[in-house]
Amino acid sequence: MNYITIALIAIISLVAGWIIRMFMAKYFVRSAEKKAKKLLTEAKVKRQEIFFEAREKALKVVEEAKEEEKKRRSELKDLEAKLEKRQERFEKKILELEERRAKVSQKENDLEEVKEKIKSLYQKAREKLQEIAEMDKEEAKKALMENVEKKIEDDILGRIKKLEKEGSEKIERKAKEMMTNVVERCASSHVTEVTTSTVSLPSDEMKGRIIGREGRNINVLEKLTGAEIIVDDTPEAVTVSAFNPIRRRLAKLTLEKLVLDGRIQPARIERVIKKTKKELAEDIRETGEEAVYNVGIAGLDSKLIKLLGRLKFRSSYGQNVLQHSIEVANLSAMLASELGGNVAKSKKAGLLHDIGKALDHEIQGTHPEIGRDICKKHGIPDDVVEAAMSHHDDHPGTLEGVIVKVADALSGGRPGARRDDRGAYVKRLEELEEVANNYEGTKKAYAIQAGRELRVFVKPEEISDAKAHKLAREISDQIEKELKYPGEIKVTVIRENRVVEYAK
Repeated sequence: MNYITIALIAIISLVAGWIIRMFMAKYFVRSAEKKAKKLLTEAKVKRQEIFFEAREKALKVVEEAKEEEKKRRSELKDLEAKLEKRQERFEKKILELEERRAKVSQKENDLEEVKEKIKSLYQKAREKLQEIAEMDKEEAKKALMENVEKKIEDDILGRIKKLEKEGSEKIERKAKEMMTNVVERCASSHVTEVTTSTVSLPSDEMKGRIIGREGRNINVLEKLTGAEIIVDDTPEAVTVSAFNPIRRRLAKLTLEKLVLDGRIQPARIERVIKKTKKELAEDIRETGEEAVYNVGIAGLDSKLIKLLGRLKFRSSYGQNVLQHSIEVANLSAMLASELGGNVAKSKKAGLLHDIGKALDHEIQGTHPEIGRDICKKHGIPDDVVEAAMSHHDDHPGTLEGVIVKVADALSGGRPGARRDDRGAYVKRLEELEEVANNYEGTKKAYAIQAGRELRVFVKPEEISDAKAHKLAREISDQIEKELKYPGEIKVTVIRENRVVEYAK
């Protein structure tokens, strides 16, 4: 019984286990199917996402490609337009060259025709001349030589008379100087005006900086100051040359400041020159005040005092005009006290007698005429003005005018006070500059190289390159016609156009 029970229990257990296993297997199968369906669904969704993302990227790449193609097409279009314009310009240039070539060819033909006509006319004129003169070539040559010999003989005789006259004038001038030494009462020294100044350098390496790359620095210095900067083999020194003392002083002070600072380049040079000009103006004012104080005259207008200070940088026949004016004022006071004239009036007239020379380079007219206008403008009494400005008249109207005239002659006639040769030299340089300045479109003109070269700076907006060549030729022709000068003068016309932009 027990065996049967155990067997039944065993069978029931096996059946129950098998049933449970079947249920468990079905459960796991269903669960696996659900997972498989879920994974399949997720895979489909992922595939859709990847598909849409790939499509968006493809569309983006296509758009970018279209933009790039559009940009390239635009660039190609611009390039084609530029090439077309350039081709048009080239074609235009070719046409112009062809026209010029045709004109030149025509001119050559015309010139040949003119030459033939000239030859024909020359031959006819020669035959006509021989017919009229009834002389052949040898007879005409002999007659011409006789006329030339006669003319040269007359010129030699005229030259001898001129030399004799100049010799007598020199002897008379020497006698007057000797007589002046006898009556000299106002002792004063005279310093000969020079046309060069020397600037010391710390080393010869500084010369290279002054010259600059391709000469830019030295060109700017010479252009803005009007002086010539001479860089030679002199150790640790350069020379500043100019017949105008103000230009020479400005260039010397500018160089000294640039050498001390060490920074030498065009923009820096322009700033230093502007600053130096202001300092030079202040020096002129102080010089005028010192001159008035030394002479003992009060009540002069400040502008008149500045004009007196400018005379420090003006010379006449090698004599400094400011020192000459101070000397004339003192001599006039001494002569007035001896002759019973008005001492104060004579002294003031003597100091102001050459005031017109401070502006005679800028205003048309003689320096007495300019000085008369200046004095009247600044409140100088009429009797003082007339006494001061009549020193070049043959018959001054007042005693004070005679005194100023005599004092002016005494000051200028002192031995060593003046040098006629240098005065004529400076006058020639001034005349050279004046010739160029009278032409329209001229900005500045400087006579350099001791008068052997004239540099003319023109306004680029008014003078073209072609006109610059014409202007140089016209100035050269006028110098040949109007001025007397030894040797050859080089005329250089400079046309500069400067463009400045700022990168921000």
